[in-house]
Amino acid sequence: MTDSPPSAIDDRLYVLRTRWEFYVAEGRFEQFIEFAVAVNSLAEHLNRMRLPGLVRVCEGLENAALARLGQEDTHPLNEQDISALQRQLDTLIGAVASAKPHVPDRERRSDGPAGTAATPESDWIKPRAVWLISVPEQTDLVEALEHQLRYFGFQTVAVPWGGEPPVGDRPLAVLFIPASGEMQADDLACITTIRGTCPASQLFYLGVASAIEPIVELMRAGIDVAIPAEEQHARVLDRILDLVQNIEQEKYRVLVVEDSRVAVALIQRTLAEHGIDSHAIRDPGTLFDVLESYRPDLVLMDMFMPRFNGVEATRVLRQMSAYSTLPIVYLSGATDVGMQVEALRLGGDQFLTKPFNPVLLAAVVKTKIERFRETQRSTRLDGLTGLLNHTAAKSRLASLVQQLGARPADGEPGAPAGQGALTVAMIDIDHFKAINDTYGHPVGDQVIRALAWLLKGRLRSSDLIGRYGGEEFLIALPGVNLEQAITVIDRIRSDFAALPHAHPGGALHATFSAGVASFPMFDAAAALTEAADGALLHAKRLGRNRVEAPVLSSHLHSVA
Repeated sequence: MTDSPPSAIDDRLYVLRTRWEFYVAEGRFEQFIEFAVAVNSLAEHLNRMRLPGLVRVCEGLENAALARLGQEDTHPLNEQDISALQRQLDTLIGAVASAKPHVPDRERRSDGPAGTAATPESDWIKPRAVWLISVPEQTDLVEALEHQLRYFGFQTVAVPWGGEPPVGDRPLAVLFIPASGEMQADDLACITTIRGTCPASQLFYLGVASAIEPIVELMRAGIDVAIPAEEQHARVLDRILDLVQNIEQEKYRVLVVEDSRVAVALIQRTLAEHGIDSHAIRDPGTLFDVLESYRPDLVLMDMFMPRFNGVEATRVLRQMSAYSTLPIVYLSGATDVGMQVEALRLGGDQFLTKPFNPVLLAAVVKTKIERFRETQRSTRLDGLTGLLNHTAAKSRLASLVQQLGARPADGEPGAPAGQGALTVAMIDIDHFKAINDTYGHPVGDQVIRALAWLLKGRLRSSDLIGRYGGEEFLIALPGVNLEQAITVIDRIRSDFAALPHAHPGGALHATFSAGVASFPMFDAAAALTEAADGALLHAKRLGRNRVEAPVLSSHLHSVA
C-alpha cells in the first residue's frame, strides 16, 4: 500500500519549519519575513478548517514573530529571541501532532477504486467527541445536551467537575457547565488543567455573567467561548456544529493600479504568498473596464500616476453606486501627513507608504476584504440563521425561474432530462408561538437555527434555502420534480420531528408543516410561492406535521 499524500497542514508546516531553519542558519531579514508569512499562511488554513485551538497556538507564534520583525538592521535576532521563537514553534508542532487523530490504514482509502490514495486532508478527519464537564446540579441540562449532540453524530463524554480527563484522543470541544453563582478559583484551575491537556480543542463556558471581568478571567484561564447564562442553551449547539464545517470561500481578488513595474512585482508576490489573486494595470484610464470584468474585492491605488492621480480616480469611483463601498488602499512614497488625511477624507480607506512592509500590506488587504465581504453578506443573509433573507431568497428564486423560462422544455432538443424541473417548498414550524411563550425566545431561536442547519445539511449546495420570515422558510430545488421534492422534504420533516432541543428543564421536540409547488405547472416565481403557501395552509388544516401539494380545485382558508 502506498502512503497517502501529505495534508495541506503538513505541507504548510514543512514550509514553516524550512524557512525558520534557513533564517536561523543565515539570519537575513528577508528570510524572517518569509517565515512570518508562512506562520500567517498556516494560521489562515487552520482557521478555514475550523481548528480553533491550533489557530490560537499558531497566532501566538505569529504575534511573537511580528513583535520581533523590526527593520533590516535588527537582524539577525539575538540568541534569546531565537530560543523563545524556537520554543513556540516546537509547541505548535507538538500541538499539531497531538491534535491529528489516528486514522487506521483502512480508513485512509477513498470511496473510489481499491488502492486509491486518500484526499490530501484525509489524515485530518475531525474528532467528533465532546466532553461535558459539569456539577451534579446540572444533570438535566447535561442529559439534554448529550441527547441533542448525539442526534447530530457527536460522541459525548460526561466528566464530573474537577475529575480526571478521559484518556485517548482529544475532543473537538469541551463544555464547562458550572453551578450557578460566581466563579471560584477552583473553577479557573479546572479550566487551566483541561486547556493544557487539550491544546487544540475549543473550550466553552456556559452560563457566565454578562460582564467584562469574569469573561476576561475565563479567557485568561483558557476559555475560547464564554456564553452568557441567558443564551447558553440556544447558542452552544450552533457553535459546535460550526466547528465541523470547513470554510470554503472564493479567493480574494485585488486590483493593483500602479505604474511602476517593480512595485507591481513586489505587491503581486506578497499577495500570492497569502493566496490572494491580483490583477495589475498601469493606466488608470482603463479602470472602469477592468473593474467590470475582474470584479475585485479591493483596489490598491498608487497616489501618483500619469494623466491623473489616485485621489481623483477614487473620487470618481465613489460617485458610482456599484463601487461606493469598494475598499481602496492608497500606496505612496510621500510621508506628508496632511496629504494622507486629505486623501482619506476624499474616499480612501487606508494609506500605506512605500517601501511597504509585506506583512502589514497583506494584513491590511485581508482585513479590509473580510469586512467588505461581511458587509455584502449582511445585506443578503439572515442574521439568526445565516440563510438568505426574504429579499435575497425572492430574488434568487426569480433568477432560477427566469433561467428555466429561457431553457428548452423537457423532451425538446437541447434539454437534459429532468433539468426543466423546479420545485418550491414553503416550510413553517408548527405551534411556534407556543414554544416561545412556554420556553422563551432564546429557545425559540434555537429551534429556528436547528431547522436551518438541518436544511443546509440535508439539501444540496445548488438548492435555494432562505428564511422567509419568522419561523417560515423558502426552499427551491432545481432539477427536482414534485414527487421527488415531497419525498425529500418529508424525510427532513421526519428528521426534524426527532431532533431534541435542549432547554433548562430538559429537551423539547418540534415539528413543521410544508407545502410544495412545481414549475412548469406554476411558471412564475410569485405563482410558485403563492401555490406552495396555499399547500402549506392546507397541510396545517389537515393537522400539521405533514407535506402537501396544491389542491387546485378548492379554496384554502388560513389556519391559525
